[in-house]
This record gives sequence, structure tokens and C-alpha cells, in this order.
Amino acid sequence: MTSTPELTVLVVEDDFMVASIHTRFVERVEGFRVVGVAATGGQALEETARLSPDVLLLDVHLPDFSGIELLRRLRGRGDDVDVIVITAAREADTVRAAAAGGAAHYVVKPFPFEDLAARLDDVRRSREALARIGQRAEGSEGTEHRDEVQAGIDEVFSHQGAREARERLPKGLSAETARAVLAALQSAGELSATECADAIGVSRVSARRYLEHFASTGRIGVRLNYGTAGRPERRYRATP
Repeated sequence: MTSTPELTVLVVEDDFMVASIHTRFVERVEGFRVVGVAATGGQALEETARLSPDVLLLDVHLPDFSGIELLRRLRGRGDDVDVIVITAAREADTVRAAAAGGAAHYVVKPFPFEDLAARLDDVRRSREALARIGQRAEGSEGTEHRDEVQAGIDEVFSHQGAREARERLPKGLSAETARAVLAALQSAGELSATECADAIGVSRVSARRYLEHFASTGRIGVRLNYGTAGRPERRYRATP
């Protein structure tokens, strides 16, 4: 099996204590090493250029400019570093902007170690899949080799959490809002349609359309919450 070498991480966080916690979390995950900490967006740009880290743990609220703006500047200069947004920001616009900027994951503070470890492992597996694609593609010809390469590409996209981008959404549903719905659900663990609507800034009817679509395709789970009176409430839950 092809494996990637140790992956380096730059922590972008202006709170010294929080940055220290994130650093300790990263160093508990096998195959990852923190190579620097940046407290501002400007410093993060400089350190990313100097250190060429594999992964950025990126806070949204920075003293000089936002983490979202930092993400845009990185992509604008052609830097494809893997970015895991770690923030207390839950606004729909922020979630959408992070997804549009190519963030690999979006984790809402506070979070347990296991949440970050799972996202880092996802990045690692995606990189391993990319390495296998390169090996399979060399001199590949014919249907058999094409299928091997395609299988590797599909693996990369699934590890990046981008399955929703490849799915055919029903008419009237947008990929951007779909990503926001899934991100909100992943952060909360379980939501009603009303709670989801409030979290991402859409109507309850609209939120329920997305939730029911994902439930029908098996992307998320549903349970009925029976109260003391009236119809049971449908609760939607994230699945691994």
C-alpha cells in the first residue's frame, strides 16, 4: 500500500491557548507534525510561503483580516494547501464561503479531539489516493487501466467530503446550500428542519427539502421524536 510521508501542519489561530490546544491535538495524530503557528492572516500568508505546510488549521476570526479572506488569497496565488477551517462561526455565508474556497473540512468550536483526528485522517487518505492515481496513470492505456484511475479519483473525492458536488440534486436545490445544510448537520449531530433553517439562514420549508432529499438517498438518518401531543417531530442526524 502506498503511504504518504509525515504531513506538516500550520496552525492559524490568534488565541495562544487555543493554538496550543490545537497543536497538542495534532501531535496526538500519527503521521502529522505542527511546523508553525500564525496569529494573523498576514503572518499566515508569510509562513505558508516559507514552510509550505501540507495542512492549515484555519480560524475565521483573525486580527487583521478573516480566515475566509486568507483562504481566497491563498487560492488566488495558486496555493492548494489542504485547509481545515476551525472556528466558532456558524453563519451560513461563512460556511458557504469556506466551501467555495476549497476548504477540506469545517469544524465548529468547541470540539473533541476525535473530531479533528477524523478530519486529519481524511486529508491523509485523500493524499494517499492521489499518490496512487499518479502511479496508476503512468503509461496507462485501455479500459482496465482507465477503470483503475477512475476508481482512484472517486476515492479522492469521497475522502474530501465532496460527494454532494457529484450528486444530481433535484430541480430547485443548489449545491452551495446543500453543502451548508450538510455542514450544519455535521456540526450539530442532529437537527430538526426548523433548527437547520435557523442555522444556515433559509426557510424551514427549504431546509426540509434538502434534509428530505439527503434522507431519501441515505446520506443522513431520520428519527421520529414523539412529544406529548400532535404529530411527531422529524429529527435528522449526521451519519459517519
